[in-house]
Amino acid sequence: MSGHAVIPVERFAARLERARVVARRQGLGALLIGVGADLRYLTGHIVLPLERLTMLVIPAHGPATLVTPRLEAVAARQAPAALAGLFDILPWDETDDAAAMVAALVRAGAPGPASAPGPASDAAGFSDDAGPTVAAPTVAVSERAWAVHVLALQRALPGTPMSLATAVLRELRMAKDPAEVDMLLVAALAADRVVDQIAGGRLVGRTEADVSREVRDRLVAEGHELAEFAIVGSGPNSASPHHEASERVIAAGEPIVLDIGGAYDGYCSDTTRTLWVTGGDPAKGPTAEFLALYAVLQRAQAEATAAVRPGIACETIDAVARDIITAGGHGPNFIHRVGHGIGLETHEEPYLVAGNGELLRSGYAFSVEPGIYLEGRYGARIEDIVVCGDDGPIVLNRSSRDLRVVPG
Repeated sequence: MSGHAVIPVERFAARLERARVVARRQGLGALLIGVGADLRYLTGHIVLPLERLTMLVIPAHGPATLVTPRLEAVAARQAPAALAGLFDILPWDETDDAAAMVAALVRAGAPGPASAPGPASDAAGFSDDAGPTVAAPTVAVSERAWAVHVLALQRALPGTPMSLATAVLRELRMAKDPAEVDMLLVAALAADRVVDQIAGGRLVGRTEADVSREVRDRLVAEGHELAEFAIVGSGPNSASPHHEASERVIAAGEPIVLDIGGAYDGYCSDTTRTLWVTGGDPAKGPTAEFLALYAVLQRAQAEATAAVRPGIACETIDAVARDIITAGGHGPNFIHRVGHGIGLETHEEPYLVAGNGELLRSGYAFSVEPGIYLEGRYGARIEDIVVCGDDGPIVLNRSSRDLRVVPG
């Protein structure tokens, strides 16, 4: 494990080829990948989403091309996959029609009867039966592409059916390889250290917003390039799962739900721990009711985590936690799914929620984070990032899951 792990360039080659294989299997003529995590996953290229179109065109047959504003072409050439020659770069000038350039690449890459390939399989074992011959270019667009760009593409490709590229890329991105798991572990351990630092510092008398700012600063100090969120919900605010840190002053004798995370070398952290601050007064410790609530929650989180293994349905993990919380008398107070996938995005597939019968596979990475919330009073949540290993769960977060009773 290292603090600055990198994705080997050969992984980008494998990802691009696997994307083509799955696209052909689904009968697509091309994938159109806009700015965001999908583009970073396939190429290593990081660029801000702007009004100028940046789009990677991956024909089901033929080389990939990145259509990019000329003022960003130099940066594009430094992307790991570009340095390895895995895609071409087509710059466009301010007066060019970038959508028309993308459309021309789609049409040029559309296969005809003479170009239909034979069966093949990639290095990861993805079978390619080529799917049906594509008579007209059918394209899938990345879900984070701006509407203004998608509408321009629809005008440039009239009559062309468009779908979401998620149907292709989810198959690639959900199962993390060892390098990705290593990067998620580095991010998780950094977030753990911040939790411990906050729990060991002064809290009583400070505003939630002040503590939230400290969390963000500490995440960056621990190596995160981005502190994406720092939820500090104290007292009755702890019953709001996505509470925005406010000017409320933290008092002795109440809980704090601390939900923090960001990006470390692109891969995300996300952990939640519940504190109880006493202000140094033993009489201000947690109530018997809160301790009982927390015991139910802790058991639910532990048993849901223990249930993780290949072949178990995503919804089963949710059900394990939910059944325990319901039996403990708090079923209506568990108001969200038990978990979400994580990787280059904090929330990505798979989602561990009732109705999702998809089976876990080795390498899937996700949160396990049940919560109990008594509106207007208080709440609690415990969250770890878990990887589905070959034989069971691999828990990346290592900080204590016990209720943290601290002086604050």
